[in-house]
Amino acid sequence: MREVQKLLRLPRSTIRMLVDAGFVSPLRGPRNAWRFSFQDLIVLRTAQALADAKVPARRIARSMKALRRQLPQSMPLSGLSIAAEADRVVVRQGARRWQADTGQYLLGFEPSTDEGSLRVLQAPAPDVETYVERGSGLHEDGRLAEAECLYREALEKCGEDAVLLYNLGVLLEDMERKADALAAYERSLGADPAFADCHYNVALLYEALGKPREAIRHMAQYRRLQKKP
Repeated sequence: MREVQKLLRLPRSTIRMLVDAGFVSPLRGPRNAWRFSFQDLIVLRTAQALADAKVPARRIARSMKALRRQLPQSMPLSGLSIAAEADRVVVRQGARRWQADTGQYLLGFEPSTDEGSLRVLQAPAPDVETYVERGSGLHEDGRLAEAECLYREALEKCGEDAVLLYNLGVLLEDMERKADALAAYERSLGADPAFADCHYNVALLYEALGKPREAIRHMAQYRRLQKKP
């Protein structure tokens, strides 16, 4: 522990939080001391980078714990890119980006070094990006009713967008409206049947609703999509 603290300049409390959240799993060595692996150090280095980017310690803790809940236990953290955007913790997997603490997807852009231009990572309908950013901000601030109204307005204006519907489903789950959340997720899959993370959320929701057959079906679809290159 002392060596890791010195190497990464991380407080002991942050390291313990990441261990308790299951992000790092050190073995026990002589005298019950923690022995960190190279992968553990990669995860801890990410936390250090967030701290260096002035992300508040509480937000790092909340985001990391929320991210562990959202991810399948089998998914290696090394397959994700975790970074700070302003004071938010943003996760990127492939072309998708989402906020770690809310699970809501974000739309973004990627620079093209060949042409000096911006390439859209996800092709939004008109104004979808603005709605997604505003909705995720309202959700993060705890203004859930306002976020729901915004997402429903966006769907009326922009049509059945998979990311808008997915974010609405996440929001409705946080509002303890499971049936409404399930309906939003199913509409998201109607817009994008290959939305792997939506299949995963639907599987967990069906399991919570006591419908194991549907849960198994969606989890199987999620795993098939995860195996695709």
